[in-house]
Amino acid sequence: MLKLSLLEFFLRLIPETCILVLSAYAFSGKNIDKINFCISTILLSIATYLVRMLPIHFGVHTIILLIIYVLITININKIDIIKAVSAGLTSATILFICEWINVFIITSLFKVNAESAFKNAFLKVIYGIPSLLLFAIIIFAIWSRNSYSRKAGTNVSNREVIK
Repeated sequence: MLKLSLLEFFLRLIPETCILVLSAYAFSGKNIDKINFCISTILLSIATYLVRMLPIHFGVHTIILLIIYVLITININKIDIIKAVSAGLTSATILFICEWINVFIITSLFKVNAESAFKNAFLKVIYGIPSLLLFAIIIFAIWSRNSYSRKAGTNVSNREVIK
């Protein structure tokens, strides 16, 4: 069981799911619908909280949450299924890499015992901030680049004609 405390829910899970939903928009090239964005974030946060309470092996929750992410992205945000799956897998990979880098730095450079640090909810949130910030920076960069490309594409010419 990978139970989350309420502190982790509000300080880690909600910002993380917010960035994950943004990644769906970033990778699909779709403009953000604020209401659907908020609904998706709340639903994905609650789903994550509930799935992590299930008595399942580590890693299985990730697969279940990817399926839920894709379903929410398709049904609420109206993003194509191929783009939703691609966004889910890509953003999960980026998030895992960011977390791995963070844990590597914390354990190697700062000599923190990860097992003992991650047992405390407050320390877990504090030590998780760098990976969350790195993940946010990467997704915002992708979203900004794609947003700029969409604007440039509509103002300059129709890309379909250029082919």
